[in-house]
Amino acid sequence: MDLGERIAGLRFTIHDRDPLSTSAFREVFKAEGLRIITTLPRTPRMNAICERVIGTLRRELLNRILIFNERHLARVLHEYLTHYNGHRPHQFRHQRPPGIAAQPARDMTNLNDLRSIRRKPVIAGMISEYHHTA
Repeated sequence: MDLGERIAGLRFTIHDRDPLSTSAFREVFKAEGLRIITTLPRTPRMNAICERVIGTLRRELLNRILIFNERHLARVLHEYLTHYNGHRPHQFRHQRPPGIAAQPARDMTNLNDLRSIRRKPVIAGMISEYHHTA
């Protein structure tokens, strides 16, 4: 376990009841003053929200970029968070982003009045946002 000074910022660790998490494994974290939290038995979806976020980050971002250091990771995640909450469409919001006040719904059945579309690259050009210019 080589967390260096970062261990001071941690308060607990969460893990499931996998047999790989032995008592010796838990003692390493307890020795550092961390509280061990295990998931409830027979609850495979207990960490589903966290796993969904991690999966989305991997598919849309981290599998496509080489992260150099912690500072670079923080900057990339901040840019992605801005994109995710401001522009990326979400199914539960009828394909509209969370920043709905800034981007009202448009009637997309009549495309004749749209003059052009502007592409804006974000996150080092890995993801593109498209905006109507007319």
